[in-house]
Amino acid sequence: MSSRTESILVVEKTTPHERLDTFLRAQFPTLSRSAIQRLIQQGDVRVAGKPVKASHPPRAGEKIEIHWPDAKPATAQPQEMPLDVLFEDDDLLVLNKPPGMVVHPSAGHEESTLVNALLHHCAGQLSGIGGVARPGIVHRLDKETSGCLVIAKNDPTHLALSTQFAGREVRKIYHAIVCGRVTPEQGDIRAAIARHPTHRKRMAVTDGSGREAWTSYTVIERLREATLVEAVLHTGRTHQIRVHFKHLGFPVAGDATYGNRQNKRVTELTGYTAPRQMLHAHKLAFKDPRTGKKMSFEAPWPEDFKEGLTALR
Repeated sequence: MSSRTESILVVEKTTPHERLDTFLRAQFPTLSRSAIQRLIQQGDVRVAGKPVKASHPPRAGEKIEIHWPDAKPATAQPQEMPLDVLFEDDDLLVLNKPPGMVVHPSAGHEESTLVNALLHHCAGQLSGIGGVARPGIVHRLDKETSGCLVIAKNDPTHLALSTQFAGREVRKIYHAIVCGRVTPEQGDIRAAIARHPTHRKRMAVTDGSGREAWTSYTVIERLREATLVEAVLHTGRTHQIRVHFKHLGFPVAGDATYGNRQNKRVTELTGYTAPRQMLHAHKLAFKDPRTGKKMSFEAPWPEDFKEGLTALR
């Protein structure tokens, strides 16, 4: 066990009703809850040196040790696909993900995903934290969202970046075209997000329950029946920007899940129909896991985003 990669976390504060599996899910957001529960069941997660149950409530001051199993050979096949590389060194890779590219292989998307492309591009040089389902993937972008994505080439880099994401040390700035005239010019959206009570593939702003979520925004440009905004993610909840702007009444243009009615109105009034959700991860900044030096990256708008702005000006 000592030869395997290990993470050590110290619980900062006791949160009422929190379980160990949900606590670890927040620390390692690219891992599924079932993968975390499997690690706990296998005895690979220990509190104060002892195996515990997934339902164990983490208490302030407790030391949690995670012994990461060796990664199994990837079942996804390498595929040669073009990648827009913004930066690459021996430890990590920063990409400008195109809209429409699925990040992880899944039912119905076994091929032509970003993971397939990475397996070819990096030729086996990818982190294996969490097994093989998401080699190298430290954080997520939805299929239709474009922009900056960082990939880890080895386990120490993966763990260091995951710690920065969990500790809110990574700066994530998005550009979005949203429906309607956003007011005021800038603001903070602090509204907890949880799984939608009836639509299980959606998220929703909730009263009381749900996890803290914070987005701040600034209006960049006013368009016809729409607004170009810059949004800063202070937390990293699933669909956060999409859910928060729907909550304000200004859903992302082209977002069929959260803004059908408002999108139909934009099309009726302007003749423009967005081909996808118009959300772009514009900037990403973090510390180099090896040197501690700040690294900052910017991804240019894709063509369909620029076409949308031109059509709505």
